[in-house]
Amino acid sequence: GLLIAGVLVARLKPAGAIVYFVIFALTVVWALWETGLDGWALVPRLVAPLVILLLVLLSLPVLTRRGTKPMLAGLAAFVLLVGVGGAVVAAANRPTPAKPLPAALAGPGAAMGADWIAYGGSQDAQRFSAAAQITKANVGKLERVWTFRTGDLPEKFGAETTPLKIGDSVYLCSAMNKLFALDARDGKQRWAYDPQISKDAIPYTAACRGVTYFVQPGAAPDAACAARIIEGTLDGRLIAVDARNGKPCAGFGQGGQVDIKTGMGEVVPGMVSITSAPTIVRGIIVTGHQVLDGQKRWAPSGVIQGYDAVTGQMRFAWDMMAPDITGLPPQGRTYTPGTPNMWTTATGDDALGLVYLPMGNSAADYYSSLRRPAEKEWSSALVALDVVTGKPRWKFQTAHNDVWDYDLGSQGTLVDFPTAGGLVPAIILPSKQGEIYILDRRTGRPLTGVEERAVPGGGVEPAERAKTQPFSLYHSLAKPRLTEKDMWGMSPIDQMICRIQFKRAVYNGPYTPPEAKARWIQYPGYNGGSDWGGIALDPRRGVIVANYNDMPNYNQLVPRAVADARGWFPRGDPREKTKAGGAEGAGDPQTGVPYAIDVNAGWRMPGTGMLCKRPPYGGIRAIELKSGATLWDRPFGTARRNGPFGIPSMLPIDIGTPNNGGSVVTAGGLVFIAAATDNLFRAIDIETGKTVWSDVLPAGGQANPMVYEQDGRQYVVIMAGGHHFMETPEGDYVIAYALPKG
Repeated sequence: GLLIAGVLVARLKPAGAIVYFVIFALTVVWALWETGLDGWALVPRLVAPLVILLLVLLSLPVLTRRGTKPMLAGLAAFVLLVGVGGAVVAAANRPTPAKPLPAALAGPGAAMGADWIAYGGSQDAQRFSAAAQITKANVGKLERVWTFRTGDLPEKFGAETTPLKIGDSVYLCSAMNKLFALDARDGKQRWAYDPQISKDAIPYTAACRGVTYFVQPGAAPDAACAARIIEGTLDGRLIAVDARNGKPCAGFGQGGQVDIKTGMGEVVPGMVSITSAPTIVRGIIVTGHQVLDGQKRWAPSGVIQGYDAVTGQMRFAWDMMAPDITGLPPQGRTYTPGTPNMWTTATGDDALGLVYLPMGNSAADYYSSLRRPAEKEWSSALVALDVVTGKPRWKFQTAHNDVWDYDLGSQGTLVDFPTAGGLVPAIILPSKQGEIYILDRRTGRPLTGVEERAVPGGGVEPAERAKTQPFSLYHSLAKPRLTEKDMWGMSPIDQMICRIQFKRAVYNGPYTPPEAKARWIQYPGYNGGSDWGGIALDPRRGVIVANYNDMPNYNQLVPRAVADARGWFPRGDPREKTKAGGAEGAGDPQTGVPYAIDVNAGWRMPGTGMLCKRPPYGGIRAIELKSGATLWDRPFGTARRNGPFGIPSMLPIDIGTPNNGGSVVTAGGLVFIAAATDNLFRAIDIETGKTVWSDVLPAGGQANPMVYEQDGRQYVVIMAGGHHFMETPEGDYVIAYALPKG
C-alpha cells in the first residue's frame, strides 16, 4: 500500500493521498488493537506514519490543484487528531497513585546519622541514614559544597565507589585502588596511598566499590594502625593502612599487604581481582574475589578466605571441592580451579558469628556438563559461613545449575522482620531474576513463600536442566514474559526487524536454556533485576526501595571452531584479540567447554544502538517490608542522554533507562540515587515516588551514594566516575551536597 501511495504521489495523482489516508487509518486501528493506549508501544507504530501524513497533507495543493483549502482543512484535522489522541494516551498512561506508607515498625531501626561506617552504611547494609536535616521541603536548596578529584581515569573505567565517613574523615578508593582520606567538612585531602596497580590487572572493569574500617581491640588510640583502612585490589591483594596517615600497617601480612592469590597456582593478570569492600566479622576479614567471566572452564579457584584483621594471618579457607583444605593448600596442590566465586559484597552478623556470601557461578557460565556436584550445590546461592570454623552453616539457592549468569550480585540486607510470632532476625536477598527473598538469617529458612515452578527444558544440554526453579511469593521485580508486540524501535522498520529477530529466536519464558542453533532470549538479562547496587531499607517506615533493570539479553552459544576463527581466546593467550570496553559476554571464549558465548546485552539493534524491547528499561519501586506489596513503581531515568546512533536526544522524558548502582534512604523521607544513564543525581520523595530535586553530574553516577553529618550539617556524597559498559561519560569526581549554611 505504501509503495502504491508513493508511486501515485510521485506522479502527482490525488489518489495517492487517498490511498495513504486509508493506510494510516488502518495502521491506527491495528496499533490500538494490538497495544491499546500504551504510549511507548504506540511510538514506533504511529509516530513515523504521522510524520508522513503531515507531508502528504502539505502536498495536497499540488495533488488536488484546488489551492490551499484542502491542505488547511487537513492540517486542522491533523492538529485535532494529534491533540485529542495525545490527551487520551496521556490520561491512559498517568502513573498509578502511590499507596500510603505503612505504619512504623516496632523496634528502634537504624540509628546512624553522623557516620557511614561500612559500604552499606552500617554492618546491617540497610543503606539508611537517621540524618533528617534535608527534607522534601528544603531539598530544592541543596548545593555542591565540595568536590574532590582522584586524578584516576583508567581505561575500562567504572569506579563504582561508595566512601566511608568516620569521625571527621571521609575515606575512599579510586578505580585503580588509590586510597584517600578527606576532611569531612570541605573535602580537602589529608593523605593518599597508591598501591601501584598495573593496568594489566584490570579485569572487565577498573572498579573499587569501597573500603573497610577496623579498630584494633585494646589498642591505644594513638598507636600505629589502631584504626586502619583495609581494601582489596584489582591485582588480588588485601592492603591495610593507618587511618590517621595512610602509611601501610607493618604488622599486617608482609609490609601491610596479603596476596590472596597464594595457593591458586599460576594466575594471569586480570583473572583474580577484588572489586568489593571486604567484610569483617569478629575481627576476621572475609573476602571473595572476581574471577574474570567467560574466559576458561578451569579458571582460578573461587575459594573464600578469612584473614586476621590485625596480623593478616590466614584464619580459614573454604574450598567447596576440597573441604580438607582449611588454610593454604599442601605442597603440590592448589585450591580447586573453576569453582563458584563471590565477587560482590558480603554481609556480616557479629552476634551470630556468620558472614553471608552471595555466591556466583562456576567458570564458563553458560555450560554446565563439566560441573561437579559440589559446584552445582553451592553456585548462585546465599551461603552463611561460620567465621570461627570457616565452614558453611546453611545455604539458599536462587538458581539451580545456573547457565544464565544469574550469580547473586546484591549484598544481603539485615533486618528484624515482622512475623505473627514477633520480630525475627532476617536477611533480605534480591536476585538478578528480580526475586526478593526474606530468610531467617540464623537458619536460612524462608520467612515468606517460595515456590518451585516448572521451567523450560531443552537447549544444548537437555539432561542438565533443572525441571523447576525457585520463585518468591513475597515480591518480584520481574515483569511478565516478553511477547512479539513488546518489540520496539524508532520506526515501523526498526520494530519490524526486532519482531523478525524475536520470531527467529528461541524463547519459552524465564530460564529458556542456552542454544547454539539459533539466538535465545534471556529475560531478565544478567544485569537484573537487582545487581550490585542492591536495595535500601527504611526500617522506621518499613519500606524497601529497589531500583532495577528491565532488559533482555539476546544470546547464542558459538561452537569452538567458530570462536577460534573469530579470535576469541582467553585473557593471557597471545592469540587473544583485545576488547576495549564492550559488553561482558560479547564474544567470551569459555575455553575448556564446547561453546563460546555471544551476548547482545540489552538486545540492541545494530547500527542505531536502540534496544529491541519497548521502554521502560529500568525502574525504581517502593515495597512494604511486612507484606511485600508495591507502594509505588515508576520508570527510572530520562531520555536526555539516549538516542539513536548514540546521539543524545536531550528529552526530559522518563523513558526508564538501564541503571547500575543503588540508593540511600534518609530519615528525612528522601531517596538519593544516581545510577541511571542520564547523569542525573536525584532526590525522590519516599512517600510518592516523585523526584523533588536533581542535579546534572559531570560524569556518570554509577555508584551508591552515602550520607553523613558533620558539625551539625548533613552531607550527601556521590562518586561520578562514569561506566564504560553503561556508556556514560568518564570522570573522577567525588561530589558532596548540603544545604546552605545559616
